[in-house]
Amino acid sequence: MAVVSTLLSKVRALAGHLRRGPTAVIGLMPDGPKEFNTAEKDVTTPTPRLEVRNLMRHFDGRLAVDDVSLRVMPGQVTCLLGPSGCGKTTTLRIIAGVDQQDSGEVLVDGALISDESTFMPPEARSIGLMFQDFALFPHLSVAENVAFGLTGPKPEQQKRVADLLKRVDMAAAVDAYPHELSGGEQQRVALARAIAPRPRIMLMDEPFSGLDERLKDDIRDTTLSVLKDEGTAVLLVTHEPDEAMRMADEIALMRDGRIVQVGAPYNIYNVPNDLKVAAFFSDINVISGIVNGSLVDTAFGGFLAPGHPDKARIDIVIRPQHLRIDFDRDGKGPNPTEQDGTPARGVVERARFVGRESLIEFRMDYDGSLLKATVPSVFLPDPGTPLWLMIRRERCFVFKSND
Repeated sequence: MAVVSTLLSKVRALAGHLRRGPTAVIGLMPDGPKEFNTAEKDVTTPTPRLEVRNLMRHFDGRLAVDDVSLRVMPGQVTCLLGPSGCGKTTTLRIIAGVDQQDSGEVLVDGALISDESTFMPPEARSIGLMFQDFALFPHLSVAENVAFGLTGPKPEQQKRVADLLKRVDMAAAVDAYPHELSGGEQQRVALARAIAPRPRIMLMDEPFSGLDERLKDDIRDTTLSVLKDEGTAVLLVTHEPDEAMRMADEIALMRDGRIVQVGAPYNIYNVPNDLKVAAFFSDINVISGIVNGSLVDTAFGGFLAPGHPDKARIDIVIRPQHLRIDFDRDGKGPNPTEQDGTPARGVVERARFVGRESLIEFRMDYDGSLLKATVPSVFLPDPGTPLWLMIRRERCFVFKSND
């Protein structure tokens, strides 16, 4: 009875505390009720270093930038990715202040710097620029180029220049002139000059496009390290998916003046919004079919097409690296599995080694379509060789066909 009485007293205590409102929670502990404060905390959303809202820009009646919005936080690298002519550079020019939008807003640290009626000049925006052309002053030394935008006491300028040149591995070239430097060295100096005034934002328009492939990786890694150390918000424009995947914390993919998908590199690669997004990042195979009772018949058996009505034409997308190859056994292939589905036979049309992998093209027995598969290392079957293909179902994307 004593135990029951104790429990009842604790329950009454709990009921009394609950009448205070939803901001108190009581724990029934051995030594009595304990109160924990669960009042909602005043959580303030961090202010983006750069925010673009609903940008619009027309040229001769053509919509070059169509309702573009994005946010870049301090220390974040966002890549504006897309094919040539999609509006990437125009967006960058508007943010930099070398062009003005027809409508929309540009904000830096929450402060409006540009809209239809407001225009802060480029030099007042605390925005650094790096373009395809390094634009170093040929008559100035490396140190003088880096110091060009600095103000303040001379000793402080010299210290800043020396520190940056050391960080970009150009300290030994302090007295050299641009014509004495390689392309990669000029790029390092251009980076040091761009960040010397400590801009809050760095805009980069295909800055590595003029460098050879082997040099690019080294320069990109150096650039990323320096900008991260500075805490600079970076908006990088490129048409190269590999560069975006390598450098960006977030990718904003543009097409025809609009941002069609935003996400971390892993997410945008593995969960594309549509067929064109998937195709922008790698080669793809497309298997088309008609929905019949939620299923689409293919050479690889039936595929579920959730959300697509009967008679709808859909595209099943699979990347070449997600096709599995098996050998032909007197006209028979491997047994179907839950993971890989039903195998389908194809005949090798062409096989070639492309560096880290082999690319094999197959003409499928089922419908004569052409599918591509990649295999790590060297695998070069002769043309005319029959082989069996299987598809990893969880690696497929199903989209409504635009045909």
